[in-house]
Amino acid sequence: MAEMMHSVEYLGGRPNSPFSEAVRVGNVLYLAGKLGTVPGEGLVEGGIIPETQQTMRNIEDALERYGSSLDEVVKCTVFLADIADFGDMSRTYMEFFPNDRPARSALAVGGLVLNARVEIECIATVGLPGGDDGDGGS
Repeated sequence: MAEMMHSVEYLGGRPNSPFSEAVRVGNVLYLAGKLGTVPGEGLVEGGIIPETQQTMRNIEDALERYGSSLDEVVKCTVFLADIADFGDMSRTYMEFFPNDRPARSALAVGGLVLNARVEIECIATVGLPGGDDGDGGS
């Protein structure tokens, strides 16, 4: 049997950062956790709903930079600073996945960087047949 080899591509790392923004192995993209921050402004204000909206926009932007999209996300992990925010986060999150939703885990943690309320990391496919073809899903 032929052995499959995949290269590992580390993407978007900054020189002094302890992690890469994303890692691609074959047709799978592992996106580091995203917060609801705006470059140059910091964490958005207003609570879990606007923070989740901005987090999802940041995920969408990163996926597009690396050749993927929300339509190609297969798994997300959601970290919440307060489990009481679960309902509002979940309703807001679902707005970004109106049709086929990826697998998801959600858990409360002791705290997040920048005192964020939510952090979301995703795994997506890149360039697979039947991926994002612009029709908005099935």
